[in-house]
Amino acid sequence: MTAQRTDGPAVPPEVAAEVAFEQAHVDRVYAELAKAGARVSLVEAEGLARGRTDRTGVARDEEITGLFERDALMFSAGRRRASLEQQYEGLVFGRLDLEHGSDDRADREIRYIGRIGVRDDEYEPLVIDWRAPAASAFYQATPVEPMGVLRRRVLRCRDAVVLGVEDDLMVPEAPEDMVIVGDGALMAALTRTRGAQMRDIVATIQRHQDEAIRASARGITEITGGPGTGKTVVALHRAAYLLYSDRRRYEAGGILVVGPSAAYTAYIERVLPSLGEDTVTLRSLGDVVDGTTAVRLDSPDAARVKGSLTIRQVLSRAARDVAPDAASRLRTMVAGHPVRIDRQQLQQIRRRVLRNHQHNLGHDAVVDALAEAAWQQVRPHAATLEKAEFVDRFEDHLEVEAFVRDWWRPIDAREVLLWLADADRAARYAQGVLPDADVRVLQESMAEALQTGQWSVADIAMIDDVAARLGPVQEREREERGFYQIEELDGLGVSELEVTGSRQQSAEVAYERNPADVRERLLYGRIGKPEEYAHVLVDEAQDLSPMQWRMVGRRGRYASWTVVGDAAQSSWPVESEAATAREEAFGSKQRQRFHMTTNYRNAREIFDYAAEVIRREVPDADIPDAVRETGVHPVVSTVSATNVADAAMDATKGLLDEVEGAVAVVAPARWRERLGHVPDLAPGRVLLIDPMSTKGLEYDATVVVDPAEITRESPGGIRVLYVVLTRAAHRMTVLEVAP
Repeated sequence: MTAQRTDGPAVPPEVAAEVAFEQAHVDRVYAELAKAGARVSLVEAEGLARGRTDRTGVARDEEITGLFERDALMFSAGRRRASLEQQYEGLVFGRLDLEHGSDDRADREIRYIGRIGVRDDEYEPLVIDWRAPAASAFYQATPVEPMGVLRRRVLRCRDAVVLGVEDDLMVPEAPEDMVIVGDGALMAALTRTRGAQMRDIVATIQRHQDEAIRASARGITEITGGPGTGKTVVALHRAAYLLYSDRRRYEAGGILVVGPSAAYTAYIERVLPSLGEDTVTLRSLGDVVDGTTAVRLDSPDAARVKGSLTIRQVLSRAARDVAPDAASRLRTMVAGHPVRIDRQQLQQIRRRVLRNHQHNLGHDAVVDALAEAAWQQVRPHAATLEKAEFVDRFEDHLEVEAFVRDWWRPIDAREVLLWLADADRAARYAQGVLPDADVRVLQESMAEALQTGQWSVADIAMIDDVAARLGPVQEREREERGFYQIEELDGLGVSELEVTGSRQQSAEVAYERNPADVRERLLYGRIGKPEEYAHVLVDEAQDLSPMQWRMVGRRGRYASWTVVGDAAQSSWPVESEAATAREEAFGSKQRQRFHMTTNYRNAREIFDYAAEVIRREVPDADIPDAVRETGVHPVVSTVSATNVADAAMDATKGLLDEVEGAVAVVAPARWRERLGHVPDLAPGRVLLIDPMSTKGLEYDATVVVDPAEITRESPGGIRVLYVVLTRAAHRMTVLEVAP
């Protein structure tokens, strides 16, 4: 049994005494937290005082120093306050009773384990941070190798209230004076309800999981295992541990966590803050490139074309092409001599410059090349003109400047992708690279982006590839403007005006605005240089396309990596190509691998059904052992196409009565519009979700609609259905649709 608070159901006196003892210690810990909060307030007050002055005018050096000290103190106090507030709930979750080679009770040591370390006024530890070496026995001790531990206790708390305790005995017999409560912390944790966000497992980490969490930070750490084995939470706890163990390196260099979808990132976003870390960058595959985001999924054919490395040849040709609206020839007079540079010469100059420069960084080289071509034309007819003088006049010529701005203007990588919506351009770029059917798929997919105003997730990796070829768009230097021009336009709402000589070139209002049309929405924002990180964590790694591996790899060239995946759940069809791109991203870094073999999520009855499905087509799938049974088997029903909505509604109602947590209705695109009203049954508990977005998520119960259609529409086919069938912890209903 689990010990309960004495104000709940009746419990044995000795158990109630254990709860009361733990409550007294937790009360002491929270009293120290209150003191820490008061100290933070004093630091904030001191910080405000440092920056206070009664003087006006130019600040003195000592006042500038005071402002700096104020900002530093306020920043430090703000971080400390945020840390204290984030760890308030369930701060103390564990206790170790250790013996040091003696049977004397006085020689035993008690260590309390929690989310952050807490000390009393004498600097004695009241709680040890779960990542500290002194806490490792909490996770690593076993009855076979107890590591000096007599009893491991998990405290189940709500805020500062101890609700109950669960004990694991590490020795054959407990000392006579020691009370042992419960059947084990892990099994108790497995019965908890699933909500809208992932819970951490810091109180119930098992030894094999802890070994992966505390493994060497060097090189590549791969964590593999089937569904429900805790790979994701182990990886996230590893990120928190790395920050704790080498904060200078990982906080300065940053940790990037990449997940499969926006639903996934929303689901896991509370885990790291609850473990004491809030300095990690969390991105879905559609958000990796700064300035651009995507949630729309392509058809399997389009995703295959866009994700393959073959598309890079198409993108290379597109990135080297001239913009559709660019000038095709230069005609002007320089120093009294005509200059004529036609399309063929311009193409030769473009190729020559792009051999050594990215497009957006090649402006000066282009001007030099044009000047040289012009000089070669003029030279036979300009006996008295020096080359240096001609080049100066050429480069300062207004018509030349206008031509270069037009012909070699900065190009956004997203604009290049939109050129592929034009059938003629798409065919020209893909000639000899893609078959005609794939060219049509690519062109139609980009046309869909123009119609919807939304990029797809697969587009983001292509945008990143083109951006790496073009280089970052450079800000154009703004020239000084006359005061009379500003005064005349002040009343017109134009706050910035660029002027060259006496001619107005362009006017820009210096405020943000909502994009007015589809194309503007697609090009909104600015793509910068990729940020590089000290550590990269990739979850659901089996789903990354080769192009996505290259995208993530650009952000982890010098990083250590944690990579989580299961090949049987892959949605990318060509494993060998993805493996090649993955190895290129990893480089020659050393490797270590940890394999998880126990399914903690699914009831055995649910997982047996899912395992049977995947074995039909993937006989070598990694099938873990489910450790929990409910006695309730999945409900499988066949319904007609006209009755799908009603059947899904009835199944959801039934599951809401059977479980306490979240119920997910997983449906292919064919049915989602008809099922849109299902979440209204219990807002906050019921959600309607597409199959691909379930990756990495879990629920108390699921309603799986039309598994055959899920297989047909999904990249990866039966493997994606396997993912869907392993999302439920306690109950699952499958609605097969009759043909």
